[in-house]
Amino acid sequence: MTNTSDPRDTAPDTAAWDALEARAYDAFDHGQLQQASALFGELAALAPEVPYLHYMRGLAHKYLRDWPASLQHSLRAQALQASPDDASAWNAGIAATALGDWTEARRQWTRCGIGIPQGDGPIEHDFGLVSIRLNPWGNGETVFARRIDVVRARLLNVPLPETGHRLFDIVLHDGAKTGERALDDGTVPVFNALQILQRSDHRTFVAFIRCPSADDLDALQQAELPGIGYVEDWTASIVSLCLRCSYGVGHGEEDAADTAHDEGAASNDDWQIERNLGVGAQGKAAVERLLANWVAAGPGRSVDAIESPPCVESAPEEGTVWWRGAGDDADEGEA
Repeated sequence: MTNTSDPRDTAPDTAAWDALEARAYDAFDHGQLQQASALFGELAALAPEVPYLHYMRGLAHKYLRDWPASLQHSLRAQALQASPDDASAWNAGIAATALGDWTEARRQWTRCGIGIPQGDGPIEHDFGLVSIRLNPWGNGETVFARRIDVVRARLLNVPLPETGHRLFDIVLHDGAKTGERALDDGTVPVFNALQILQRSDHRTFVAFIRCPSADDLDALQQAELPGIGYVEDWTASIVSLCLRCSYGVGHGEEDAADTAHDEGAASNDDWQIERNLGVGAQGKAAVERLLANWVAAGPGRSVDAIESPPCVESAPEEGTVWWRGAGDDADEGEA
């Protein structure tokens, strides 16, 4: 932080201060965020003019996703700083975005030196492609997304329904990069999703089909129909367990003996006829029409089942330190 004064200089008991501060940071480092905020609050009551104490409270409330408190403490930290500080501005900008306070969000991004389009309302701009880690406190599935804001992104993949997210959801994401993901000939940064800000009307359907060739699959994915957002082939990309078995959809007799319980287990030279699809669509009727048209247009094509599993957003549990990437000791804010 930018403040150089040592709060222990004015503390009535230096040893007691050190012990209380150590407890506060230990609570934060172990994901005990409510306790960390309370302990930093005790410290701030003893030394109210020290910026980093308010910054840490704002940071704790960011990971609690308590946006009013996060914004309040981040702004207090800023008010006490001798010079601008990007970390508190990023946290304030994230909290303001979550609250829909676009004037404050724009002020904070300008403070960070980020060029944004002029205006008064929500920021609507193309900030490029990124990867978003959904539910970073859980299984952490990553999907591609397009940033429409400094910390808002629209999902472009069909997420697994267990994530609680949908195709085209607009999510709030953190400012710190937690990794990279290959895309075309390069890489894109990975950011942790914090919460869904705008729920898409494209529900997730899981379709189990028999597809004779890659050309047949391409024909299905290229087909356009009202109410259909995107058809994604999960067969090769979902590798953790056999999706058909998890939904109770059996394998064909001729394939049963050769089917490994690992999607994509076939070699690159073998085409797997049984395909598992994720479909982002506005309703099941649209999915049924799409697949019926596809089956009718080519021999050997069939549909085994169409499922519509529940899709419920999860929340982090207390004591989970989910916000750090591999080897992450970097600043909280990053453009």
